[in-house]
Amino acid sequence: MAWLSNTEHSKIGIAARWQREMRASVPESCLIRRAGWRCTHFVCIYRAMTFLRSVVVHFRSRKFSWYPTAIALLALFSLVHPLVYPSGIFAANPEQDTAVTGSRQRIEKADYRLSGRLIRVEGNGKRTNYKFVAKGHWFPDGMRLLCEISGPGSEKTMLLLHMSATGQVSIEAVLPGEKTASTLPFERWNDPLVGTDFSYEDMVENQFFWKNQEGLAPEKYGARDCFVLKSKPGPQDRTHYDSATSWIDRTILFPVHVVKTLHGTGQQKEFIYYGLRQNGGAWGASKVEAKLPGKPGYSILEVEGGSGKANLGRKDFDLIQFGVQGEKVK
Repeated sequence: MAWLSNTEHSKIGIAARWQREMRASVPESCLIRRAGWRCTHFVCIYRAMTFLRSVVVHFRSRKFSWYPTAIALLALFSLVHPLVYPSGIFAANPEQDTAVTGSRQRIEKADYRLSGRLIRVEGNGKRTNYKFVAKGHWFPDGMRLLCEISGPGSEKTMLLLHMSATGQVSIEAVLPGEKTASTLPFERWNDPLVGTDFSYEDMVENQFFWKNQEGLAPEKYGARDCFVLKSKPGPQDRTHYDSATSWIDRTILFPVHVVKTLHGTGQQKEFIYYGLRQNGGAWGASKVEAKLPGKPGYSILEVEGGSGKANLGRKDFDLIQFGVQGEKVK
């Protein structure tokens, strides 16, 4: 910086001191949540405030009427104010933060195996049972979930789902009659999974990682006091849902009820979680029921056994171990 004049050095010192003071005035928790906000917005604020100060000096050095001066200053302040107090930083909802953070942390600790049944119950009571085996683990690049579903006959469906740390999902599938894995097209993500009310994308809870999260008024669901969180996808989120509203138990931070709204049709799908319990320190449901209001019947994912601390590694999610060839989820 030897090429700078003394005046320029002084200006830099003033700017640095002002920036330090501004940083000190903002709670660190806000700075952490808005890490991308710190540098660029401080520069914008400094420039805007410097310009505002020069305008004030300009008006004070001349004989202007107070009324147009006040109007000009108010207009300038309306431009500067959103920079000084960006929406969402100082108007944080603590309950919303608890629900979102708790739900994400629960998923980010996933390391489980489970086995059970996937059941479709028709309107007349007829049941179709499928054997369901799954394992899931959160890696540094996100969540991996491997499911194997065996039908009443010898047919099998295998799914390998990957959800990134930002909620982006990709799905590989080996469908009945196929011997190789292939990427499941997005258009099929909402198809019924082996004829049930669960879809392929229902296998992961990516709604908690969507861009838009809104805390609604707390409610009771049955005997449980719940946070109510409405999640909406951003433009970058690939999903067939417009929103997902979750009733999350305040004590264990696990959902007890979720209502998802399908894109375009407005059709709702309801998920109810029964038999909440801890296994290896991780909370889970022993049964999840899915149903579409107005449609006869419902579907159940029933967990009969498993482990909440499975000590899984990347090799456990390699489809080659099942004799399957094809694309790998990256």
